[in-house]
Amino acid sequence: MIDGAVGERARRPDGPGKVTGTFEYANDLTTPGMLWGATLRSPHPYARIMKIDTAPAKAIPGVHSVLASWDVPGDVMFGLAVRDELVLAMDYVRYIGEPVAIVAAEDPVIAERAARAVEVVYEPLTPILDPRDALTAEAIHPHGNIYRHVQFSAGDPDVRGEVSVEATYELERQDHVFLAPEAGLAVPTPDGGVELSVATQWMHSDRDQIAWATGLPPEKVRLRLSGVGGAFGGREDVTFQIHACMLALDSGRPVKMHYSREESFLGHRQRHAARIWLRHQADRAGRLVTMEARVMMDGGAYASTSAVVLTNTATLVQGPYRIPNVRVDAWAVRTNNPSCGAMRGFGVPQAAFAHEAQMDLLAAELGLDPVQIRLRNALERGDRLAFGQVLDGATPVCEVIEQCAALPMPPDLPPDAGALDLPGGVGRAVATPRDRGAVRRGVGYGVSIKNLAFGEGLPDESTASCLLRDGVATIHCACAEVGQGFVTVAQQITRGILGVHDVVVDQPDTLIASAGSTSASRQTMASGSAVHLACSTVRERLLQHVARKRELAQDRLGLADGYVTLDGEPFLRIAEAAPGLSFRATERFAHRKTGTFGDAEPLYVAFGYSAQRAVVDVDIDLGLVRVVQVASAQDVGVVVNPTQLLGQVEGGIVQGMGLALMEEVVVRDGAIVNPNLQDYVIPTIVDAPEVVAAFVEAPEPGMPVGWKGVGEPPICSVVPAVAAAIRNATGLPLVKAPIKPEHIALRQGVEPRIDRRPTDGRTGPIQHRHSRARSAPWAPRGTGRPGHAGQRSDP
Repeated sequence: MIDGAVGERARRPDGPGKVTGTFEYANDLTTPGMLWGATLRSPHPYARIMKIDTAPAKAIPGVHSVLASWDVPGDVMFGLAVRDELVLAMDYVRYIGEPVAIVAAEDPVIAERAARAVEVVYEPLTPILDPRDALTAEAIHPHGNIYRHVQFSAGDPDVRGEVSVEATYELERQDHVFLAPEAGLAVPTPDGGVELSVATQWMHSDRDQIAWATGLPPEKVRLRLSGVGGAFGGREDVTFQIHACMLALDSGRPVKMHYSREESFLGHRQRHAARIWLRHQADRAGRLVTMEARVMMDGGAYASTSAVVLTNTATLVQGPYRIPNVRVDAWAVRTNNPSCGAMRGFGVPQAAFAHEAQMDLLAAELGLDPVQIRLRNALERGDRLAFGQVLDGATPVCEVIEQCAALPMPPDLPPDAGALDLPGGVGRAVATPRDRGAVRRGVGYGVSIKNLAFGEGLPDESTASCLLRDGVATIHCACAEVGQGFVTVAQQITRGILGVHDVVVDQPDTLIASAGSTSASRQTMASGSAVHLACSTVRERLLQHVARKRELAQDRLGLADGYVTLDGEPFLRIAEAAPGLSFRATERFAHRKTGTFGDAEPLYVAFGYSAQRAVVDVDIDLGLVRVVQVASAQDVGVVVNPTQLLGQVEGGIVQGMGLALMEEVVVRDGAIVNPNLQDYVIPTIVDAPEVVAAFVEAPEPGMPVGWKGVGEPPICSVVPAVAAAIRNATGLPLVKAPIKPEHIALRQGVEPRIDRRPTDGRTGPIQHRHSRARSAPWAPRGTGRPGHAGQRSDP
């Protein structure tokens, strides 16, 4: 095998530039004659716009363009999944931070001053801030207050088991906090179009939305991917892209826009806050009998991907477990809070936090080991999920649980542990015997099932081209490299198929067909497969040429380690096999067709499974937590690059720790009150635990070599694992995340309910001991029942 092919460790081609500081990120972009853009944003969560006066801004020297809603040249509406958002607010503002006007000026200071000079008169209205109110409140948007309502059942959900546990779990908003805030440079082109260099996750989606708003044909809107400083889902939605292009077209000058950290919090979507009520029934042997779920997600002011995130949460809240009888009722609603959208895990971390806590409750009540109860209920290939899809791909749930449990445990906390070894770490000046005596160690498990690729009927495909000339291969694909490592994977695939050492991956742009979004753990599966097809076609064409020119049977020829081989032996250097000739192929790969609920097609393309064990030390007096170790076993199909794979696992673990322990976008009265990295706390290298990892290779049918996406499962499993370990150390229920010091030190939280049924195995209808209003997390206030909001054409 050639060095750096699939399965080998290969260095990132963009690594040296990123390490040395020479790599160009979007915020480094500059060009002569460039203007700077700025945005005026709403100070109200919900208000009627009575007047906008742009004249004061236009009068400021150095200002070249001031645009409001009436200046949008094309469609005034845009959106990633649903076109429900205005390019610039027209009659109403629906969240704090909604763009109202945009300006372009000679420098950023003038631009900001001009934006503030735009005069806007508002009539404040009563906002919807609690998602439970959205179901019965008057509609705040012509599309209504409900993004989606998902209901389904399997078997007989009224059958009961011998033990019942229930609780309501809550998770708060999480921000992506990518290190490089949003930035890009728009340049008007001689043909009347515009070219945008931007940090994004889906150039073709951005292009289409820009074309709608500017009134340009898509071929006159060209995007180039600039350096992306992290994404995690936060760059799927359009933020400033349309605004920058409008300003460039209006002024006739290049326009750069970049967000501050505070504006980044306002400008992009966050992870959905969620409330999930679950009741599980099991028999005395620990086999699951019934699950009931009610889910409420706050989507904020505009749709983004809320409907699809809800589907993920609702369909995968059963976890990787066989449950014959299920009832699920789930809602995603519109409020006047900032909008939510895609973030790594896409609704599954919320589901896993809830279903794994339930498994631990059942295990404790039944006297079973947490690993034992999970193995007893683990899904297998051929099982049917509650929403109807049969698991026809690799399903190594038992294998990831067993391998995770077998990974070595960390050493015990030594009696003379110093301050840095205790919860609180660098925040402790000293470590006294009292400090060490207050520390309790806990161990917890988290297991998850995560859908891979888009699913639910959305076309999921990618196109890639390969050019081979004089022994150098060039790959062109619109896959956005956001740090996940596709640039390395594309090189590895190419080296393995063509046997060449020199592989160049062109900068992505919209001159080639779409690769889809860099999300849903899909790019190795989709774009990697497209590269595989393109390289395979080029290989075939090169071998045909050599066979014809040398009068050899083609089946005797191969490519390996820089050579055309004959009967397995080096025969001719690839670089000299066809001097001056080029072999090119462009190929499209499409995943299998999916459908929605009730269709004949499956809902999802494939699934990935992950099991993690967290070991934590908890200071029960101070409520401080130190994550000592996370052991991870993940289903990966096949290992493509061991180094990058471990990096994905480690990154997902640390990001999930943030959701479990410290990260919370605090929204009060519709305003984000901590939009900065002083008040919004994320884990650093000091917080990162030891990570020990194992990878289960079970090739996925339909994928070249059998690879699977791996980016999201680690974050899905670590959130429940860390929470379970803290519960194990403290004995507290801890049903909310992030788990804060006061939850532990002050013993805050709601006790889960455990219902001990007769042990004679009888079944029958569940006798509900409380009203729906009490258990339903979305019960509208004061009504005791769920309801639908009426829709108005003029909110």
